[in-house]
Parts: sequence; C-alpha cells; structure tokens
Amino acid sequence: MNMNKPPYGTVLLKAARIIDFLSASDHPQSLNTISREAELTNSTALKILDTLLLIGYVQKDHESKKFSLGTALIKIANKAINQLDIKQIAQPHLEKLQQKTLETVHLGILDNTSIVYVTKIESKNPVCLYSKIGKAIPLYCSAMGKAVLADQTDQEIRQYLAATSLVKMTEHTITDEDAFMKEIAKIRNLGYSFDNREHENEVFCIGASITVNGKNHGAFSVSIPHYRVTDELLKETIQAIQTCKADIISDLQ
Repeated sequence: MNMNKPPYGTVLLKAARIIDFLSASDHPQSLNTISREAELTNSTALKILDTLLLIGYVQKDHESKKFSLGTALIKIANKAINQLDIKQIAQPHLEKLQQKTLETVHLGILDNTSIVYVTKIESKNPVCLYSKIGKAIPLYCSAMGKAVLADQTDQEIRQYLAATSLVKMTEHTITDEDAFMKEIAKIRNLGYSFDNREHENEVFCIGASITVNGKNHGAFSVSIPHYRVTDELLKETIQAIQTCKADIISDLQ
C-alpha cells in the first residue's frame, strides 16, 4: 500500500480544517480569517463554506458576514455522544445477558420512526437472523421499538401512529391502532415488550427500553427462534432482561 498516495476526497479534509477552526473559536469568524487559518484561498474557502451552509454545518450572520458552526452539527454530535456512551455502558451488561440466555442480543437507538441496531452479540445456537449493525427497523413491529414507544405519552404515540403506515410485515404484525394502544398499556404494566413474529416470521423477541429521568438512551432485546420458546425459557429470559435493564440504568444514573 502506498502511504504517500493522497487520500480520496481532499475537499473533505479542507472542510474539516474549516470546521475544526470554527469549533475552536469563541466567536464568528470572517472569510479572510477562516481562509488564513485553514490555509486556503478565499475562493476555495468560500465555495466550501457555501456547501457547509447548505447542509447546516455552518451558519452565517448576514450583517457581519461572519461564520460560525451550524445547528446541524449539534444533532450529530449529541447522537454520536449518546451512541458512544450507551454502547460503552451497556456492553458488559449485554454480554452478561447473552451468556445467561445464549441467544442473540441487540442494542438499538431511536432514530425518528425507527430503531437502529448499534450492537449485536451473536447467539452460538442455530438461529436465522438477518440483522446487522446499522440496520433500521420500524418501531411498531419490533420489541425494542414498542418498548421505547411505551415510555412516551399516549398523545405522542397517537401522533406517531397517525404519521406512520402500519405495514403488515408478517401475519402477526399489529396494524390496528386500538389493538396497538392495548399492547402499549401491556408493555407499561410489564416493563418489557414482545415481538411475537411481528417483524420476522419465526423470530420471537423480548425487549426493554433504557430511559432515565425521561430521557431515552435506546433499547435492547433478546431474539429467539420461535420454535425454541417455552414457558421456562421465557421466564428465565425475562428475569435476565429485567436484571440487565436495572444494571444499565444504575450505571447511567
């Protein structure tokens, strides 16, 4: 490998220099100052700044003509911090959960109307699961998604349902709004949720949300092939999930 080969996308490196300079600045900066500090010509810096303005990574004061970091970066930074924190904090507890249950364990975070997998600990048992890190799954038909929704108010859930097409992923998917609200009430009472072959045929999931002081940090679940589910296994898995949830929340507080 040629280590001296220029990296692909050098304009991104130039944009990064601009963002790094603005992030280190306490006040908005002029084009001339940005160009000088980022070691770019005014023309190049302005073209990059115009693009960064377009995507919200920087903002411009129209009176002073000076630039500062944009609000879009706040959302990205907060999400990155939350993901990193919850992954680091939850990982040892999720590993312990997988060792107890011997089934596939997922950690996911809320992203608008989906849950996105950020961690997956594979089962050593034969299991047909097509999940992968970065995959997004709907809230209404997943154990993690329903658990997160159950922590929201009825009004927020109704708004979500009004804006979401409840597509029947399998014959077991709940698509009736009243039936779904009854399911939410059940989850609130139990403290955990089920996905009984609602997202994937023959896959049974038990999930729990991670919410502390009204702030949701994500959710986790245990996935089991439906043919292996027994009353005894269900009881043991639920107990392990409740312990895991309590331990993660304790570390977050």
